[in-house]
Amino acid sequence: MNQADKLEYLKKRIAAKGNLLVAYSGGVDSSLLASVAHDVSGDKALAVILDSETMPRSELQHATALAKSLGLNYRTAEFSILRGEQFLQNPVTRCYICKKKSALLLKSIAKEEGISCIADGVNLSDYRDYRPGIAAADEEGIWHPFVDAAITKEEIRSTAHSLGLPVWNKPSSACLATRIAYGQPITPEGLAMVEEAEEYLKSRGFGQLRVRSHGRMARIELLNQDMARAMNCRDEIVKMLKSIGFDYVALDLQGFRSGSMNEVL
Repeated sequence: MNQADKLEYLKKRIAAKGNLLVAYSGGVDSSLLASVAHDVSGDKALAVILDSETMPRSELQHATALAKSLGLNYRTAEFSILRGEQFLQNPVTRCYICKKKSALLLKSIAKEEGISCIADGVNLSDYRDYRPGIAAADEEGIWHPFVDAAITKEEIRSTAHSLGLPVWNKPSSACLATRIAYGQPITPEGLAMVEEAEEYLKSRGFGQLRVRSHGRMARIELLNQDMARAMNCRDEIVKMLKSIGFDYVALDLQGFRSGSMNEVL
């Protein structure tokens, strides 16, 4: 199927569900899914934002503002993953643990709302990386419409662009816990440090990036074209990140890549 045919197939599959709860974060994947579901099913499609300690505050604000601008039927639900001792230990199954708990909350909301199906924005491209959270979602019966329609990340961005969604080229994001090296305990303070560091770099005009925490060292991942500029203002960057709480600041010469913490597995 070509891209247009895949979109039509996606719409038919959504329509067949009658009603739908979409796990929504404001990223391009879940935004496209929520938007298409709303176009197909109207208010029978409910977008749910899980407000967790691992979600950057700027991302929460963005997701809420976007939902309003798109006219989505949405709600926000508190999800405190840091209450789980196993998650705090930061094992390699961290994502599985989180997705398992979040799926249970979404199922509770769906039951409360009389919704029979829960969907997320997982797509074919997500299977290229280590994603234990997908297994947890599968176990809990979460539907992956983009996988069903054989849609990739590239096709999601292209479709979002053609539909006029403002997030079509939004840099990919992930929960703040992915910035913490496996085995390093996850703490509110550690999450706040990487969040503040990333917000600072974004304020300096850097786009797609990550600040990875390895103990008291910050490992910065930037796009290749941004590295020279970072070196030109390295004194300011080092000073700011040290004031945040890091003892060492490093620029990763491999540059930005999603899921780089999984390279050691």
